Amino acid sequence: MHEEDGVGRKYVDLHIHTSYSDGECSTETIFEIAEKKELRTISITDHDNIDANPLALQLGKKKGIEVICGTELSLEIEGVDVHILGYFVDINNKNLKNKLKEMKEARLIRAKKIVHNLNRQGIDLRFETVLKIAGNGAIGRPHIATAMLNEELIYSFKEAFDKYIGYNSPAYEEKLQLSPKEVFRIILDSGGIPVLAHPGVTRIDHLIPKFIDAGLAGLEVYHPEHNSSAKRFYREYCRKRNLVITGGSDFHSHTQSKVEIGIPKLQYSIVRNLKQKLENIHGKKVF
Repeated sequence: MHEEDGVGRKYVDLHIHTSYSDGECSTETIFEIAEKKELRTISITDHDNIDANPLALQLGKKKGIEVICGTELSLEIEGVDVHILGYFVDINNKNLKNKLKEMKEARLIRAKKIVHNLNRQGIDLRFETVLKIAGNGAIGRPHIATAMLNEELIYSFKEAFDKYIGYNSPAYEEKLQLSPKEVFRIILDSGGIPVLAHPGVTRIDHLIPKFIDAGLAGLEVYHPEHNSSAKRFYREYCRKRNLVITGGSDFHSHTQSKVEIGIPKLQYSIVRNLKQKLENIHGKKVF
């Protein structure tokens, strides 16, 4: 889509999840909301998944909303769940599709182990119930927490993580282990730009220089969980290290959080800078 499309609209949201991963809404619903919010550009960044993107491109063309194909890949480092956003990835890239298939299968195996661990603790949750909630999406712990809540095995979504499936909890299982360099390479080799999601949440600032050396190209400075101090800090960090600045709502659900699509309100200049970074890295100009 050309930059001039939707030119009367001002704002962008580059971090949105759908039911293809652990989001609540369908791709169609996301676009209905984006249209009402008069968003000019969006990126659907499902966890370890690009399946929403083909339909997103169709809907974007129909509704005059620019779509940046994206994903959010996961890795664990120093006991922290680190998320890397990939923008402008080629959704037809064979290596990307094969790696995501491997990651999706690993997620399924992990979820089975977590449910088995819960059963051993006397939590009567059937894996079929979790699968029904996950649908065709990349299955994750939020689906297990939702299943536990629906079956009235817990009192709140938060309790599932605090007591059963969070880090260092009895039913927890590690995910597929990938190094930062591997994750950056997956994104870069598919023509994309790797960006560290919500650094103020993961708090691994001491690792960012190593990430940059391994291929990291940007930081998600604008995020609902970043306060003014965090935003100032990471803006300055990006300026000093020549990293691109991105941001988005990290929307998952209307029922599980107060986060809204389009909040924080981000100007289109973020997309222009991201496109410039794409040209600098890959020599690929996007209009």
